[in-house]
Amino acid sequence: MSDTSRLTGTFTLRSGRITDTYFDKYRFESDPVLLRDVAALMIPLLPHDTEVLAGLEMGGIPVVTMLSQLTGLPAAFIRNTAKTYGTAGYAEGAALAGRNVILIEDVVSSGGAILAALAKLRADGIEPREAVCVIDREAGAGEALAAAGLRLHAVFRMSEIP
Repeated sequence: MSDTSRLTGTFTLRSGRITDTYFDKYRFESDPVLLRDVAALMIPLLPHDTEVLAGLEMGGIPVVTMLSQLTGLPAAFIRNTAKTYGTAGYAEGAALAGRNVILIEDVVSSGGAILAALAKLRADGIEPREAVCVIDREAGAGEALAAAGLRLHAVFRMSEIP
């Protein structure tokens, strides 16, 4: 996967940090075989009592869709901003209330996107306890999420990727 999606240069992350290594998630998410393989590696990280997989917009959506397909668990899709039409919701797909929801993300740096989704969910009485990502850049997300009461599990950590 690192051969496919790891880029070097100068990049600005969502958190605003500058880095010389960037993981272009769309390179592994757009390859059906690689995406399936990555999702399969996520399955052992899911708690046994998971009831709904909730993918974060936008990169978490292909990952959660494939993970749902492989596990048979229903998926929900968490928008960055609630839509202004139709149901006007920020969450689409499977019902979340009263269920054990696990947040799914692709690449995590500071954890800002997960924390934003967590705030929306908690405001609606939904209390995820864990998040699973493909790559943890080890840039503070684990600590920030732990401080918010959420455990982060990663298939790959930045320090483990050659």
